[in-house]
Amino acid sequence: MNKYGNKKAVRNGITFDSQKEAVRYDQLMLMLCAGEIRDLKLQPEFTLQEAFTTPLGERVRAIKYRADFAYERPTEPDCTGDVHWLSVVEDVKGFRTKEYELKKKLMAGRGIHVVEV
Repeated sequence: MNKYGNKKAVRNGITFDSQKEAVRYDQLMLMLCAGEIRDLKLQPEFTLQEAFTTPLGERVRAIKYRADFAYERPTEPDCTGDVHWLSVVEDVKGFRTKEYELKKKLMAGRGIHVVEV
């Protein structure tokens, strides 16, 4: 168990931080096989701020956010009958840390909405 009381779970040789995340993976795999989503990524990483060096020569590491899943889902057909694919970023959450809340806001500032499951 981790510090939030979650037990790790394994699916297809992949270790997930919680049973809830593993169940969501199972659901997404079914959706992928059914053609309801595409381009499923596990643990995609987003850079919120690049690394830099201060004027005093101090190196500051990049700030990164790692989501649980990212994929594309189709829209409803538009007036011309075309279907477009939208990017979705998901995080399976039980406990919301202050760090997570801050990074979620920074993601929103970059135009990326994080869907909590």
